[in-house]
Amino acid sequence: MQPSSSGTDSQKQQGRWTVLLSRLCQNSDCLPQMAQVLKTKLVQYMGSHPFLTLTVMLFGAMAALPAGLFLVFALVTTGISAVGFVFFEVSLLFVAGLTLLCILCGLAFFSVTVSLILIAFQVSISNVLKYSPQLIKSVNVQEKETGSKTQD
Repeated sequence: MQPSSSGTDSQKQQGRWTVLLSRLCQNSDCLPQMAQVLKTKLVQYMGSHPFLTLTVMLFGAMAALPAGLFLVFALVTTGISAVGFVFFEVSLLFVAGLTLLCILCGLAFFSVTVSLILIAFQVSISNVLKYSPQLIKSVNVQEKETGSKTQD
């Protein structure tokens, strides 16, 4: 085996990539936008520095998975928190509705109780006032009788 120099191998590989890129641009199916991109200084610089190009491509490929997983995690977390927020709001509304129902039932019971008490007072007072002239007469008669007995 012959020891090969890395400089000549990288120059051969660079020449192959340059030929391949020039064929892509000369092909009749080449899109004008791709031709414009291939003529930019960045692409030409990357073409002249294959190790940097390989590093950038590897970084992009290796960073795509964690970045994609993070974006999926962020979207799922946002969706779950939105659903959780809805469930939380529903539970709060349920508890508030039950509280309101209990308060309204208590107010209804209180109103009925107070109404019954007031009706009982009204009936008893009206009966007292209805029979009060007779009571007043009987009290006056009893006072006269007791007064006349004490005078005798």
